[in-house]
Amino acid sequence: MQENDQEHFKRELGLLDGTMLVVGSMIGSGIFIVSADIARQVGSAGWLTLIWLISGLITIIAAVSYGELSAMFPKAGGQYVYLKEAYNKLIAFLYGWSFFAVIQTGTIAAVGVAFSKFAAYLYEPFSDENILYELGSFKLNAAQLVSIFTIILLSYINSRGVKDGKILQTVLTIIKILSLLGLVVFGLTLGAKASIWDANWADGWSTRAFDKESGSWLPIGGTALISGISAAMVGSLFSSDAWNGVTFIAGEIKNPKRNVGLSLFLGTFIVTIIYVLTNIMYLAVVPFDEIATAKSDRIAVVAAQYIFGNIGTLIIAIMIMISTFACNNGLIMAGARVYYTMAKDGLFFKKAAVLNESSVPAWALWAQCIWASALCLTGKYGDLLDFVIIIVLIFYILTIYGIFILRKKMPDVERPYKAFGYPFLPMLYIITASAICISLLITKFSTCGWGVLIMLTGIPVYYVTKPKE
Repeated sequence: MQENDQEHFKRELGLLDGTMLVVGSMIGSGIFIVSADIARQVGSAGWLTLIWLISGLITIIAAVSYGELSAMFPKAGGQYVYLKEAYNKLIAFLYGWSFFAVIQTGTIAAVGVAFSKFAAYLYEPFSDENILYELGSFKLNAAQLVSIFTIILLSYINSRGVKDGKILQTVLTIIKILSLLGLVVFGLTLGAKASIWDANWADGWSTRAFDKESGSWLPIGGTALISGISAAMVGSLFSSDAWNGVTFIAGEIKNPKRNVGLSLFLGTFIVTIIYVLTNIMYLAVVPFDEIATAKSDRIAVVAAQYIFGNIGTLIIAIMIMISTFACNNGLIMAGARVYYTMAKDGLFFKKAAVLNESSVPAWALWAQCIWASALCLTGKYGDLLDFVIIIVLIFYILTIYGIFILRKKMPDVERPYKAFGYPFLPMLYIITASAICISLLITKFSTCGWGVLIMLTGIPVYYVTKPKE
């Protein structure tokens, strides 16, 4: 049954489309904002660069490990399918449940709100300070409406067929890569000052934390340093996330056994290089204290003002709007395929398993759209990032451990591509990601604890809704 249904998807995406989906889904607003928070947590140029580098390497290791799974199961649903094959339907359901409740929809909401934050630069009334309606403690602001509008618009475009979404994704992502590289080149040629670079690296590896109340730096070491590093990595890992979206749409990729794994590697590699170069540019252009204290953490805006003067703010605002729009297009396109595959297994609303006349799961797209829009209204998207990253990491760990399980469970299945550096690199990922999870639960229990709780509430839901065998 599963195989026949698979054929109804149209294989219209090539290697370039797959790679652009990975890059486009990864680069949202994080690289323009997150470095300010990382700078406050670790306090030096060396550590800021190292955290982006480590996050990038961890992500590339995870992506090349996924290549083995994507070549074994070149079907729609990606990570959900891998978890089901390696473990059981319950673990796969918990992933799908978390994916719908928080991971994908929470990310779509956060990226949508980032879009409207920068749209307000071009048109002030779009700001989150423009309150349109109040009821008790609930406040509806213009930024929330703008973000909901973009989510509805992108869901509509993607409901018209994979081709429209694909063209939009590839064009916007190429613009995004070129504009980010342009920012780096202009920054390093026009804006860089040797005095700023030398001052930022003079104490390049001393660790300190910024105390907002006193506005001063305090030296840190030992456990404070470990918790600072793990808190800092939430932002950089979140900025490097959503690379696995291409596995969800494997049913629509040409030659998926080769192209999915290759898209994963190329996409994560390109983004890691862009991210590290962007941070080197920040350090060449902006004094370190200004990186840490950038208004609303908008470090890219500060850098652009140094490089281009006042027009820099507008340049960055437009770049981020294109970036977040393309990011959400990729997230919305990929997410619906997971609910489709779950519904085929009887683990999600039946209607999500229906493809419309354009061969896309439109009902699943609109269900995702409604819930992501509702999350925009909570206004707590900063907390959503903490919710998201802990669950994302837990399922990445389980999926990559699944490679070890499947090598024992299905030794004879064809593996056109094998996990690079197996067993060392996949195990290195599992150990590193587990350490980050434990540290997050200790240091950010109030938000990360909720994330884990949302995931665990899926267990009773599974047993209540599961079809009788």
